[in-house]
Formats: sequence, structure tokens, C-alpha cells
Amino acid sequence: MKAKTLYIIALITAMATNITAKAENVFFHEFTGVHGTAPFSQINDSLWSEAIDRGIALAQAEIDAITSNPAPADFDNTIVALERSGADLDRVLNIFYPLLSANSTDAMMEVAMTASQKLSDYSTSITLNEPLWQRVAAVYDNRANLNLDTEDAMLLQRTYDSFALSGARLQGEDREEFRRLNAELSELTTRFGQNVLREMNTYEIYLTSDDLAGLPESSITAAAEAAEAKGRAGEYLFTLAQPVYSAFMKYSERPDLRERMYRLYNGRNTSGEYSNMENIVRIADVRRRIAALLGSDTYAAHSLQRTMAETPDAVYDLLGRLRDAYRPALDAEMQELAEFAAELEGHPVTIRPWDYSYYSNKLKAAKYSFDEEALRPYFRLENVIDGVFGLATRLYGLQFTPNDSIEVYHPDVKAFDVTDADGSFVGVLYTDFFPRASKRPGAWMTGFRDESIAADGTRVRPHVTIVMNFTKPTADTPSLLTPYEVETFLHEFGHALHGLLADTRYASLSGTSVYRDFVELPSQFNENYLTEKEFLDGFARHYQTGETLPQELLDRLTASQRYGAAYACMRQLGFGYLDMAWHTTTAPVADPVAFESAAIDGVRIFPDEPGAMISPQFSHIFSGGYAAGYYSYKWAEVLDADAFAFFKENGIFDPATADSFRRNILTRGGTENPAELYRRFRGHDATIDALLERDGIEPPAHEPSVARPARD
Repeated sequence: MKAKTLYIIALITAMATNITAKAENVFFHEFTGVHGTAPFSQINDSLWSEAIDRGIALAQAEIDAITSNPAPADFDNTIVALERSGADLDRVLNIFYPLLSANSTDAMMEVAMTASQKLSDYSTSITLNEPLWQRVAAVYDNRANLNLDTEDAMLLQRTYDSFALSGARLQGEDREEFRRLNAELSELTTRFGQNVLREMNTYEIYLTSDDLAGLPESSITAAAEAAEAKGRAGEYLFTLAQPVYSAFMKYSERPDLRERMYRLYNGRNTSGEYSNMENIVRIADVRRRIAALLGSDTYAAHSLQRTMAETPDAVYDLLGRLRDAYRPALDAEMQELAEFAAELEGHPVTIRPWDYSYYSNKLKAAKYSFDEEALRPYFRLENVIDGVFGLATRLYGLQFTPNDSIEVYHPDVKAFDVTDADGSFVGVLYTDFFPRASKRPGAWMTGFRDESIAADGTRVRPHVTIVMNFTKPTADTPSLLTPYEVETFLHEFGHALHGLLADTRYASLSGTSVYRDFVELPSQFNENYLTEKEFLDGFARHYQTGETLPQELLDRLTASQRYGAAYACMRQLGFGYLDMAWHTTTAPVADPVAFESAAIDGVRIFPDEPGAMISPQFSHIFSGGYAAGYYSYKWAEVLDADAFAFFKENGIFDPATADSFRRNILTRGGTENPAELYRRFRGHDATIDALLERDGIEPPAHEPSVARPARD
């Protein structure tokens, strides 16, 4: 046995002996809760570092056992063994990182900073482990003789690619530089995310009764209760939490206060203690240098190799096609909005970014007699839960049963047993709906345990969580959602179904572990049901009268869905172009303000506002795993529109179509190329035609160029 292996085993034994004097860390063994769920009541901040250190040591011993194996490398003793290594570490991190986003503490943030270096070193030690790489390469080179099925072949390909694209071929100084850059990147991205959360929590805007003109009663009541909880009864506390901010910008009649809120929200992390200005420049440059070491001109060229798009040119082609298609409609939308605002105010109005939501909402109400607030009473959260869960029942036969015996990590969280039509257990779903200081903004799905088949043949079912920041109930009113919030719920639930319905052998290929530009298809597909009467009639009832959502209101909602479609698309394209700009740089960025402005110039909606930036808060690309990947939302939107058009042809609850979507999209995870999975479901590749038709956009009369933005 190698000396390194003996050392690690001795280290683990010493650690275990040292721990016997105190209560054993709950992460040191498989969880024994209901369905193997985590015992959250036994988890505290003192456990993390010890459990992470032990997990790394055990994982390193498992890697060493693979490389020490005297038998020739084969699929089982190398590829499968590597896939199953690190289970103890995964058990810790699969709890730590979801909680870091949803229920964080200062202590956890400190652990994250110190652990990031250790985890980066551990990850790099695997990808730069020469004996391990040689075994992986040997199996890969012999793949034609292995008679692997589709899933095994994909695991082999993904394993080989992960090494090849992570520096395994590097030698000497390049290998050490790669290790150093990876460690630095891990620290930078962790710091970026923590700065976003910490600065968000510093904003408390206290207003008086004279400042509330136009705000809905729900916002006023929530603000009054928030102020009272802070010991400032009689005032009104507003924060920059998404539901609070969006409602204020939409309804406040005070342009000065809208501007103030806008500048606070869009000026976050640009200066002061939590500034990310240096971080974004450094993150982009470190990624560029990593890509260069690995043989790519840009980080995007490196990152896109394992996506449906494959190349930056394909991304720019999609962005350019959509830009050309939607730009005329955007110009018409903004002209109409300016004319409406001028008529409303009695004088010419220049629409500024803090005016858009306000006047757009007014115009929507005038044009369609539509106001989202009028729909809130029909979307009581408890009813929406029944409706969204019911969608999965009608499409896939799933049942969701509350299980109070499953421990949760916060009183707001609920846990559900998910079962199939035949009664078999599918998995556990946790729901976490309301904002709090310990939770980052936005909405997301993640998991505490992935689906797989264990080494002993046992089927491991997933534990999935969906996290949102919905309007909280008040003392007198339940949580009533806007249509946008219902859409958000549908979106994250689509991700949850992708995780829950996984039917694969390997965790690394399970559920949402798919190409990044494919992962949003199940979530965005679900959003299409928001305006389908057959769906809404099952749950959308007035919380006081029980009346179903009137056809008139539904017609207004449906008609209004196309309103602002060009604005929404161009805004998303702006994010996509900005992401690609940061990740197609070939030199360090000297001036991030000018750089951002140039990146979005071709899809600009408003002139630049001093102090307002996107990049310093752009968590998706700087700390959230979407670097060179934000385009994927639009890529997947093309897929979801095309997929739902197929459902519309056959019936939105057609059993055969739903079964095909489940079998070919939701269950297969990353076991096959997603382009092949989609063709198997749809019968052909997706085009942008269904998306343009859904949004009421005329196709452009010419073929656009690749449309890269000009930059110095």
C-alpha cells in the first residue's frame, strides 16, 4: 500500500479518535431521517469545517485507492469508482451550499471563504492527478472495445472531458499556474456572492404616510409591519428585496422616490465595503488566463465546448437573430409608452429606467384593463401550491403529500413526499417561499441529494428544494401572488420535476446535470401554463369569495402577456451580450464601466445612468455558474416555445405527449446529447418561429449577421 494512502488512513483514524470525546458529527454517517433526509435540528455552524476536512481526506483516500489499484484500468475500477468517490464530502456540501444561499449565517460565510481554498485544492488535485488521468485516458482510448451502453458511454465521455478541459494535459509550471488560478477564482467568486448578499441586507428605506401615493394596500401593510418590527411604529420600511422593490417601482406615483430606489438597487456593490468592481475585473481575467492555459482564445470558447451551442459564434448568432427580430417591436413599444405618458401627464415625458415599470403598468391597465393587483386575490399561495402540484399530477401522475416528520431547516419550509401514479416513492420536495435576511434574493431550485443507483444496487431517490422570495402574508391577509410570482413558481417547479423524475444510474448525469443551455427547458416549459384556462380553473379562486378567475380577467392577462415582450427580450439579450463580453475578452478589462456600456450598446433600451451598473450584482455569471451561459435562457426559451406548440397541437394535457416529454426530457438527465433527446420528443430541431409567434413578433426580412458587439 502506498505511503500516501497509509498517511491518509492514519490521519482519518486520528481524527475519528479525537472526535470520540464529544458528540459525533452528524455528517460522519449516512442520514437516518425519513427517506434518509438531513437531520437539520442536529446541524450547527460548529460542524461544517470538521465535516468538510474529513470529507476531503476520505475522498483523497478513495482517489488514491483507484490509482494504487494494480489491475489494469477498466470502466468499473476507474470510471465508476471515480464517480462514486467523495460520497462523504458530497453529503456535507449538498447541505452546506443550499443552506448558504437559503439560510446563511455569518459563521457559514466564514466557513465558505476558508473552505473554498481547500475545495479548490482538492478539485485541482483530482484533475491534475497524473496517475488518475492516465487511467481515465486508458479507458477512454479503449472505449471502442468496451461495449458500453448509452449511459455508460456518456459517463466515460463526460469524465474524460472533465479532465481534458480542466488541465489534465498541463505539465510543469503550467500545471502549478492552473492550480493557483483555480484557487484564486474560487475565493473571488465566493467573495462576490457574499458581497451581494451582505450589501442587500444593509438597505432599509423608511418612509412616511406622505410618501405612499399609488402603492397597493398589500405593500403599505407589509411596510408598516416591517417598520413596527424594527421599533419604528408609524413609519413604513421598504427594502430592496425583489417583491418589495418591484411593487414600489410599478405603483409609486412619486418619480423622485422611484429614482431613489432605482439608484440604490442598481448602484449596489459599485463602491464601499462590499464593492465588487475589482472582483468582476479579476474574475474575468482569471477565467481568461485559465482558458488560455487550456488552449482556448477566450473563456467562452473554452466553456461552450460542452453545450448545445458549442461555440461563441453560435451564441452570438442566436442573440443577433433575436435582436434583429425584436428591435422594431421594441421601438414601437417605447414610442407608444412615451405618447401614453405624455397624454397622462399633460406634457412630454422622457421615459427613464425608473419610469418604465410605472408607466408600462398604467398603459397595460389602460390598454387591457389589466392590473396585476386585481389578480392577486385569485392567487392565494396555498391554492397556487395545489394548482402547481396538480399540474404534475395531470401530466405525470405525481402526488404530493405533506410530511411533517421530515425535518426542515427553517419554520417557513415545508416538506412533501412525492409519489408516482402507482404509489411508488419518487422523492422529497422542500418548499421555501418567503424572504428573510439569511436568504439571497431571487428564486432557484437545488437539491440535498441526487438520484442515482448505489453500488449495492439500491435506488437512491432525490431530495429537491425550491426556494423563492414571495410576498409574505400579513396579520390580516394571506400571501397573495402576482401572476409573475405564479410564473416563477411554475418555473422553479419545472426544475424540481427534472430532479425528481430522474431515472439514471449515476448522480453526475442525474436530473438537472445537463448541458447548461438545455437545463432551462423543463422550467420555462412550465411557464406556458400560466394563461391556460383549463389549468387555472383548477385552483385560481378568490381567497374571500371562492369565485374562479373570471374569463374577462384571464383574457386580459392573456392579451397582456405579449405586451412588453420586445422590452423583456431586449433586456435579456442585454444580459446575454454582457455575459459574453466579459467572457470573450482577450485582455484584462481596464474600465469596467465603459466596458459594460459598450457590451450592451446594440440592445440598449435606455441611456446610461451614472452609478447604475449590472455587472457588480450579476451573480448568475460571477458566482452562480452561468459564466458564458446566460444566453441559455433564450436558447431554452426557443426550445420551450417549440415544445409547448407541440402540446398545443395535441392538447395541453395530452397523456401521450406528456409521457414522451417525461421519458425523453425529464427522466434522462445528462445521459445523452440533449439535441438528440429533443429530436426524439419533438421529431425535429427547434426553430425560433414558435417563440416569435407566441410573442406576436414579425420575423425579420433578412438574415442577420453573427452580430458581435464592437469593443476595444
